[in-house]
Amino acid sequence: MSDAPFEIDKCMSEGPESALEKQLVEDYLKSKGYTREALHQMPPETVKELMKEACTYASLKLAELESKSKFRDEIRAPT
Repeated sequence: MSDAPFEIDKCMSEGPESALEKQLVEDYLKSKGYTREALHQMPPETVKELMKEACTYASLKLAELESKSKFRDEIRAPT
């Protein structure tokens, strides 16, 4: 068993978007055939790589959602 829990939760922040970020990480892992729980049984190098990919995915999705929201606000704002 690895000491993976630190790596598993490393990229997930606390704050208003943390629940969404955690869900996006879990969605990414699921798309690759894994669960967060299963990561505890994997070699640390594998966990690190998967979490790096999952965190990047979550960050990009959050940025995309934020951009869409700002764009909608700009479109709807009275001129």
